[in-house]
Parts: sequence; structure tokens; C-alpha cells
Amino acid sequence: GPRPAHSRDSIAAAAIGIADAEGLDAASMRRVAAALGAGTMSLYNYVPKKEHLLDLMLDAVAGEYRLPSAPSGDVRADLVDLAHQQLGIARRHPWLPALLLVRPSIGPNALRYTDHFLAATAPTGLGGGARMEAMALFNGFITQFAQYEQTAAAGAKWQAEMVGYLGQAAASGEFPHLAQAFATAGPPADPDRAFDRTLDRVISAVLAPAGDT
Repeated sequence: GPRPAHSRDSIAAAAIGIADAEGLDAASMRRVAAALGAGTMSLYNYVPKKEHLLDLMLDAVAGEYRLPSAPSGDVRADLVDLAHQQLGIARRHPWLPALLLVRPSIGPNALRYTDHFLAATAPTGLGGGARMEAMALFNGFITQFAQYEQTAAAGAKWQAEMVGYLGQAAASGEFPHLAQAFATAGPPADPDRAFDRTLDRVISAVLAPAGDT
């Protein structure tokens, strides 16, 4: 037959560009087709439905990881590198965290990431099942952190009101542990430092041998 006018890579790139600029809802089949200079119905020859377009987008951004040919052997260092790459990808594509929470997708690029994570954590001695669980927890933390960053940035007024409310609750004397936490909390942490500090705890948790399967 005739050579296809578009590739799935170009379709994904067009959809990602729209979603990055205007949000995921803007990346409709009609908008993506227009960006490619194609008819909406012709796009369905490549992507039968919107869910398939989302899968293409997810796997395309998973291709942004720069994975070495083999892990370094330093499990913690390898996971820190993966975590920073993942957070960077989420920051570049603000629509990504919310979509990952409702539509995890395992395409070719995501499979390469998964295989690398399992290889990087192999020196721990954890079984395959435990390392898959560790990956889910690891990815979930980073996704939730990225989404929290977006919420905090978009809702500074709400966040200030919540801090004020918690401060009043702490001062009431009814919640002594909350009061102690507020007394020692200090100024708001830099997001990158907060991420690194919490990431260290998450990595320690996911590498713990208890409950290995």
C-alpha cells in the first residue's frame, strides 16, 4: 500500500506539544490532526481511539529517560538518578502525573525503564516480586510529589489558609504532637531539598528486606 503520511512518533509528539502548552484536555483527536495537517478521520487509521493516543504519549515521554547500558552497581546512586530524571520529565510535562495515576501504561520505552530498574536493584538480593513492588512505590512517590508541586504552585492562597488553620489547631492544645511538629518545622523547605530528603527515606524503605517475595 501507499507509504503512511504520518508515524506514531510524530502523532505522539504533536499531542504532547499541545498538552504541554494547553493541558491534556486540549490534545483532542481533532487538534492533533490539525497540528499534523491531516483530517480528523484519517488520524483514526493510526490511532483507533483516544485511549491509544494517551498510551502513545505516555510511552513517548518514557523515552526521555537516559538509561545507561548497565547499572553502576551502586543501587542508591542509580535510583537517585532515575528519580531525578523522572521528576524532571514530570515537570516538563505537567499533564503527566495525573494521567499516570489513572492510566499506567507499559509500552516499549516503559518496559526498558522497568528492566533497568530491576537490574539496578538486583544487587539488593530482593526477589523479583519485591523489586516490582519497590518500583511501584518508588514511582508512586515521585508522581505524587510532582502532582503536589503543581497543586501548591496553583493554590498558594489555599496553602496559606491551610497552614493558618493547622497553626490554630496546634495552638489549641488539643493536638500536642501537631504542636511539637509546628514548633520545630522551620521555614518552608526548598522543593528540591525536600524531594531529596524524602527520596532518601523512600529508597531506604523500598530496599528493606522485610516481606521479600
